[in-house]
Amino acid sequence: MSQTSHNHYPRKRFGQHFLTDPAIIDQIITSFAPLKGERIVEIGPGTGRLTGPLLARVDTLDVIELDRDLARCLREDRTLSNLRVHEGDVLNFSFLSLAGANEKLRLIGNLPYNISTPLIFHLLNQIEVISDMTFMLQKEVADRMTAETGTRQYGRLSVMLQVTCDTEPLFNVPPEAFTPPPKVMSTVIRLQPKTDPPPLEDHQLFSKLIRQAFSQRRKTLHNVLKGFVQDEVLEAAGISPSARADTIDVDSWVRLANILAIKSP
Repeated sequence: MSQTSHNHYPRKRFGQHFLTDPAIIDQIITSFAPLKGERIVEIGPGTGRLTGPLLARVDTLDVIELDRDLARCLREDRTLSNLRVHEGDVLNFSFLSLAGANEKLRLIGNLPYNISTPLIFHLLNQIEVISDMTFMLQKEVADRMTAETGTRQYGRLSVMLQVTCDTEPLFNVPPEAFTPPPKVMSTVIRLQPKTDPPPLEDHQLFSKLIRQAFSQRRKTLHNVLKGFVQDEVLEAAGISPSARADTIDVDSWVRLANILAIKSP
């Protein structure tokens, strides 16, 4: 076990809640099922509670840690051999730089609640080098990722993630499994990039469309997309201009975006 687990006080500004329950740690490792020869990256290793068991299963491990004190302790911990520590902000990290030719990364981590959503979008922009992701997140965020059309949780994150990945919530984790305990329930979720995603003509246009559509989710699409999408284009995609964004399924959004891409000069 890493020595860092004994001498670091969690820092609120980094959103640090360290997982300490050994049964939950074992459950995560079992669900993730790391194998030798795989290129695995742990995001936010913290005190190394997941890092040690991961290293016992693989040849080498890359970790990304923002806290310079924790990064130093991880580097100095002689029980953590074959560990490559990347110190810095994961929101600015290039995962493309870690993947070799024809190599895919497996990602795992207990994500800080305060960056989990922007981090997911950051990872989606580099999805071509990612094999799968197993993350612990705030349950509310995991619920939004897996939300079905027409539900209160269904929104921009749901659409952007589901068009790219298959999502599978694995199990919930109670606050008492952490030090300090968060005020919310957590969920471990697996995200698997689709092998045959729906074809998008223009990913940037799709992202812009979804951002705009859900920017004022109580308004009709006629109002919220005014100046961006004409009513006749919505109708051509099989979407009523009087509908709201949260009632439109992922396939319909893809169809609309592709029509817009074809019409764009």
